[in-house]
Amino acid sequence: MTKVLYAGSFDPMTNGHMNIIEQACDLFDEVIIAVMQNASKKTGLFTLEERIEMIRELYQNNPHIQVISGNGATVDIALLYECKAMIRGLRSLSDYDYEVQLQQVNKELSHHQVNTICFFADKEYQFVSSSVVKELFYLNKDISNYVDPIIQEKMLTKKR
Repeated sequence: MTKVLYAGSFDPMTNGHMNIIEQACDLFDEVIIAVMQNASKKTGLFTLEERIEMIRELYQNNPHIQVISGNGATVDIALLYECKAMIRGLRSLSDYDYEVQLQQVNKELSHHQVNTICFFADKEYQFVSSSVVKELFYLNKDISNYVDPIIQEKMLTKKR
């Protein structure tokens, strides 16, 4: 069984994230989604537990997806769960520059046991990020094209 890790803060999970997950599900036996606590951000829109719960709800009918929480180095989580690779989504050239650096460090830290595989988001998601979605949401703009209805409802509930 070929397992891959997709780690991120997913605050909130966007249609862009889901697009990357769908692509990975087409190629791998199991996709482990590691919902990470971003140490550089004091607070987010959702707690770690809320994000995990939402993502589990989104993928409750997909037996090829496992949702876990994670902290620390993602490469350590990949090794712990016996993942052959970590997947990353690319939207732009600036994403690429960052990912090239990160993949080399992760490969060295894993003693060449874990590779990084980059997926390009489909064109309609190339500009979607959690930060953009949150900003639009706080400005009371329609975010229905950027997040699943489950996520949008949770965001509206949180706002109330």
